[in-house]
Amino acid sequence: MTSGAWSETVPGVGTFFVGIDVAPGRYRCEEGKGGWWVRFTGPGGGEPVGSWPLPAGPAEIEILPSDFAFETHVATSWLRIGAARAAGDGRAFAPRPVADPTLRAELDVLVARRRPLVWLAPLTVLGIGLLGSPVLGSLWLIGLAMMAVMVALGTPSVSLDLQRARELERRRDRYLVPEDLDAPARGLLARAQEAIDAVRDSQVNREGMLDRVDNAVTLPRQEWEIAQVLAKQSRLRADQEEMAATAGDMPEVAAALAPLRAKLDASVAAVTRRVEALERYAGRARAADEALAAHRRLEAIAARAHEYDELLADTVRDDLALPAIERLTEQGDELVRTLRHRLAEAAEAGGELPPPPPPPAAPESAPG
Repeated sequence: MTSGAWSETVPGVGTFFVGIDVAPGRYRCEEGKGGWWVRFTGPGGGEPVGSWPLPAGPAEIEILPSDFAFETHVATSWLRIGAARAAGDGRAFAPRPVADPTLRAELDVLVARRRPLVWLAPLTVLGIGLLGSPVLGSLWLIGLAMMAVMVALGTPSVSLDLQRARELERRRDRYLVPEDLDAPARGLLARAQEAIDAVRDSQVNREGMLDRVDNAVTLPRQEWEIAQVLAKQSRLRADQEEMAATAGDMPEVAAALAPLRAKLDASVAAVTRRVEALERYAGRARAADEALAAHRRLEAIAARAHEYDELLADTVRDDLALPAIERLTEQGDELVRTLRHRLAEAAEAGGELPPPPPPPAAPESAPG
């Protein structure tokens, strides 16, 4: 995974946290024969569902925003082919975990440092067998050789996944899960994430037409900053409710809480405006997608226009054929102008998002 953005591909072997390592969506691998996958659904991933063994040939999987993690063991990688269908089936959008965009690359570095030690594990087992064979006999060596093979096949992926999970737990302040938020905050986070997904999955973004906005960097940073603010608001709302409940009808306490409530309301209004800016950006990206689709349909029609030119030339006078061809050209020019205008609008809407501050340099962490 790359820093600041989800990759469009997921490695074939490993365990990946949804919203931290892997984006929700529909994925496809070209060869799944004999492999398997597990989606850890439900609160904390306590309701796993999976498929094993996979048949020969391509396989597809849909990772939902509400999933906790995705575990896979296939020979090829998974390619993201679109947004999760469940997000648009009429059900409420479920918010997903959010991580500091720099966390994924940091975990990758820490796990990579452990990789050589992990791969030495089968050699260590085999070495013990060689040392003990003069005393314990050849059966001991054969047994440990078989154990070394099992370790070589299973240890690397399992051990590195466990190491990644341990390192992630140590950095609990660097990611947030929906349970960290109260209901109003979860609603705002869901709106922000739905808008971000719409921009990221738009065709104009996939084809790099929104070149004035670096979505791969900007959108994850916006999502993380919004989630941090919402988590603080959730904690302060809970504190206010607790103080108000213990104070009863004391007017002095109510008077003291009033300015605090006003400041919290101002913060909620500010983050709501930020979410609305994301939603405007998503709306403009959708409009640009519609213009792009219409433009490409017109290109397909124009590619066959010569057949109609020949037909007109064969059946009517040239002065009747030319206006028809000119009208088709004018329609194409007008649609191109519309597409450019909507792309400019989408880029302008992306520019309304507040620029994120430069992320602080992460302290060097010693391998655990």
